[in-house]
Amino acid sequence: MYRVLKRERIVPNIHLLVIESELIHKNAQAGEFIVVRADERGERIPLNLVDWDKESVSMLFMEVGTSTSKLAALKSGDAIATLAGPLGRPTKMVKDQKIVCIGGCYGIGALYPVIRAFKKNKNNIATIIEARSKFLLYWQDKLRQYSDEFYEVTRDGTEGFEGHINEFLIDYIRKNKVDLVYVQGCTYLTYLASETTRPLGVKTVVGLNPIMVDATGMCGVCRVIVGGETKFGCVDGPEFDGHQVDWDTLLARRRIYLGEERYSLSFYECERYG
Repeated sequence: MYRVLKRERIVPNIHLLVIESELIHKNAQAGEFIVVRADERGERIPLNLVDWDKESVSMLFMEVGTSTSKLAALKSGDAIATLAGPLGRPTKMVKDQKIVCIGGCYGIGALYPVIRAFKKNKNNIATIIEARSKFLLYWQDKLRQYSDEFYEVTRDGTEGFEGHINEFLIDYIRKNKVDLVYVQGCTYLTYLASETTRPLGVKTVVGLNPIMVDATGMCGVCRVIVGGETKFGCVDGPEFDGHQVDWDTLLARRRIYLGEERYSLSFYECERYG
């Protein structure tokens, strides 16, 4: 069992989870992920590794189903059944480039270690965070530490640019020389950003979140099609060239277990609340 040092709601449905660990920091790198399991009956789920030190690892997650609801109910001093990592391939580092980093939802937090590493490698960073409304934005001060430029996009206009990320991104790229666009967030955000930059000819790297089970490349559940070839999100990713991803297949595969997920959550809530 692994002891919970902190569980905090950052904004509605987004939680920070800090777990005691004296080993993971020794190999942790930006872009990697951790697999956790809330209890012995829970599923193994991958979460972005957002920070680490000699005593702990930190993750952000969005509360959407049974497993994440269990995680959201944790308190300091509780324990989880599984903590495995770091897993996946780290973000490929570049040097002396102009990089636009985009984050939405839990992907805002996932940007933090990546832009920190990019900045350490002497890149120029323009960070863009987006949400439906101002109250869903977070970690602005943490991200600004490593950003040369910082922008906020809200669809209702309550903070920063009003509209969708694709509108802001098109305008920004037309006015600035951009070498790379890096995106973390939900599947639709990574898809939208990739389709926006494709005709503009700007290389785009996206962090994908396919359904995952063992996270070692054995089960094949997290397979994605990239450049016409089958890849596994756990061992070949989680980051891929957004212009090479077969988005139709990925989106369809993410919907496979919706019925089971709804049933599981209903059963859990009945058990919990009676």
